[in-house]
Amino acid sequence: MPNEIIHNLLEWIEVAAVGLELLAVIIIVVAALLSTFNFIRSYVTRQPMLASYHAYKVQLGRGLLLGLEMLVAADVVRTVALETSLNSIIFLGLLVLIRTFLSWSLTLEIEHRWPWQHPPN
Repeated sequence: MPNEIIHNLLEWIEVAAVGLELLAVIIIVVAALLSTFNFIRSYVTRQPMLASYHAYKVQLGRGLLLGLEMLVAADVVRTVALETSLNSIIFLGLLVLIRTFLSWSLTLEIEHRWPWQHPPN
């Protein structure tokens, strides 16, 4: 009986990790579609191109950041609960390092400041 409970729990954890990955993909795709739609709409309504482009980058970047966070959450769930080998932990560390670099780069691109700096008033 305890083995069956553990097996069911591990299956549920795997489903949760896949669900988080799916949510991440949905977030990224929806952000890309919405930001592209808004950019095209601003072009059609003859908004200033530089402002429209900046708004496009900001909206797309924020969607990517949120999607990356969900992907990392899925990897953490999977690694901690299902694959606690040294290789999987090293792989998770590399993923988090890459995500952190991307997050910093996107924050610098979007907000023109480092993540640890306070936003201007």
